Amino acid sequence: MRTRVPEILNDLDAVVDVGAVYEPGPCSHTAPSWIKESNSYPRAARHRYDHHQKEFHDFFGHGFKTRLSSAGLIYKHFGQEVIASELGRKADDPVVSTVLLQVYKTFMEAIDGIDNGVSQYEGVPKYLSSTDLSSRVGHLNPTWQQEATPALADAQFVKAMQLAGEEWLEAVRYTANVWLPGREPVQAALAARHEVHPSGKIVQLATYCPWKSHIYDLEQEMGLTGETLPLYVLYEDEKKNWRVQAISVGPNSFECRKALPWRGLRDEQLSEASGVPGGIFVHVTGFIGGNKTQAGAKEMAIKALTLE
Repeated sequence: MRTRVPEILNDLDAVVDVGAVYEPGPCSHTAPSWIKESNSYPRAARHRYDHHQKEFHDFFGHGFKTRLSSAGLIYKHFGQEVIASELGRKADDPVVSTVLLQVYKTFMEAIDGIDNGVSQYEGVPKYLSSTDLSSRVGHLNPTWQQEATPALADAQFVKAMQLAGEEWLEAVRYTANVWLPGREPVQAALAARHEVHPSGKIVQLATYCPWKSHIYDLEQEMGLTGETLPLYVLYEDEKKNWRVQAISVGPNSFECRKALPWRGLRDEQLSEASGVPGGIFVHVTGFIGGNKTQAGAKEMAIKALTLE
């Protein structure tokens, strides 16, 4: 039921995003201690999940500082249970907790931020983006040329629920089945980086995986900072060629710790300029390059360590 009428809301089993009340009912599973500790509101018998009241200042916990929206509130109280059900695991399984946090970080926090008007950047963005989930949901609202009848609004709302729900489930499945298994090979490659080159500046993956989403967390866990940070990652691509990729300064940055030289060169020009046979390309920004062999990609990375 979609309504803001107080007399109707009072008789409902659960209310989300309206009503100006946050009184969460008990979850049907044992929530992790950090969820309990982050909840500054007393638990009550009613399921009321609104965030618009001025006294509401709750967060997801575990280091996140973005004020929750009603979507974030539902995720906070029921995400663990729903993810456990989707993955076929118990709610207190460590895998479920890991997926819960990662999906909040990569999917849910942006929804909370956009809903609460939290700017993602300081200053004016260099370009506009209207392809995010919140924008695509917004595009489903009736246009100004249409008569915004309750029937039309409800029909579009159902489409929005389907869109958001499917994307959320895909995020959960990807995190559990693709992202999480990629942590182990990245960890192994970081541990063995001095075997690739004595400097420890070159990491070689035994198999390609989504390494960029793991490497910064693992570096922090290993205590790597400053001069001990690696600069390049080697891996085999889908065409059985080898890539050498410069690591960016952070997970949300396009700036490289040390970009590759030979920018914009390809094939023979690249091989001649670098002195390494088998060159394929170096991107014009220097963030990635390619060679036909593992040995060639490694030699490119080694030479790049000392070149500007």
